[in-house]
Amino acid sequence: MVDYTKINKYLTHIFNNILIVEEATLRTSRFSDVSIKEMHTIDSIGEVGMTTPSDIAKDLMLTVGTVTVSLNRLEKKGYIERYRSEHDRRVVNVSLSSRGRLLYRLHRKFHREMVKRFVADLPDDDVKILQTGLENLHTFLEEIK
Repeated sequence: MVDYTKINKYLTHIFNNILIVEEATLRTSRFSDVSIKEMHTIDSIGEVGMTTPSDIAKDLMLTVGTVTVSLNRLEKKGYIERYRSEHDRRVVNVSLSSRGRLLYRLHRKFHREMVKRFVADLPDDDVKILQTGLENLHTFLEEIK
């Protein structure tokens, strides 16, 4: 019998603990000037290389105004660079600076290590089942956002 309460409890605790660990890691690193929300903005940019504030807002489910505030801070701190589109001067493109790319790579490394530890010692068939469950959860969350 499936214990939905237990699964929900694990998912909730895991989500919260990941955020706590990420925040603590940032605070004690040489990137202590970056908040967890700014890290998510950096992560969104790093996933695609160059993007627009509107696309970041869609990805993070935030308003463009909220993203703009975050981008202003990240630009002042030297993590991102803004460029006007050569085709349409009204469009602003955003990419990571070398400092931003370094932080992005370190953040990705943390996530890779977390996933490796998560699936360590699991048979391939179990990993496939786990992946299917996570894909189902992802689809559900995408449908309701």
